[in-house]
Amino acid sequence: MFGTWGLNLQRRRLLAKLPDNPLRDYYRQAFPSAGCDCRSIEFVALDLETTGLDPERDVILSIGLVTIRGLAIELGSAEHHLLCPHCPIPEQSAVIHCITDDQAAKGKDLAEVLPGLLAQLSGKVMIAHYAAVEMQFLDRACRKLYGGGFVIPVVDTQRIAKRSLERRNQVIRGRDLRLAECRRRLGLPHYRMHNALSDALASGELFLVQLAQYDCNKKVALKHFL
Repeated sequence: MFGTWGLNLQRRRLLAKLPDNPLRDYYRQAFPSAGCDCRSIEFVALDLETTGLDPERDVILSIGLVTIRGLAIELGSAEHHLLCPHCPIPEQSAVIHCITDDQAAKGKDLAEVLPGLLAQLSGKVMIAHYAAVEMQFLDRACRKLYGGGFVIPVVDTQRIAKRSLERRNQVIRGRDLRLAECRRRLGLPHYRMHNALSDALASGELFLVQLAQYDCNKKVALKHFL
């Protein structure tokens, strides 16, 4: 994974070649240095619910996000956006996230929501559980709507949990890395999964507990989690 130096280099290159649009505005603000103390960084915990896992074929159905500042979740910043997919929702997908075609038909267009999301993420660090999904779908959306790829420093709570289990030489089963199971091991309460906002909050809470395993009275650099 790129450090933030490499990401800032990518950011500057994209900034130089993109036309005026919300993605170019997003890239105007530098990403935090990997050496920055986590207590001084603004994070955004983010989750997407989608019709599937292939960003070339599937679409985003909902977006949930919440800001973390000073190692505290700002509940007043929480946002949940339901999107209209402009296509039928596969039955196997609807069973997981419980978003029906009728509900989705009342949602917003991604083009309407994405500028505000990029503004919320600008200059911050994103938190997600199995962040590859969020990164791939946001990258696809930005390329389609704005003509450029999406980059951001990412804290992947699943990756942190995997490293923790590996350090203890534990055999890792597939379910051990699910968000609910990672929270259970750390004593966090159970939330209903597969709602974009509750999953974003769950990921943010999980990261704060993962971070608390370090000595938070001392500097804990962002690089430990990238």
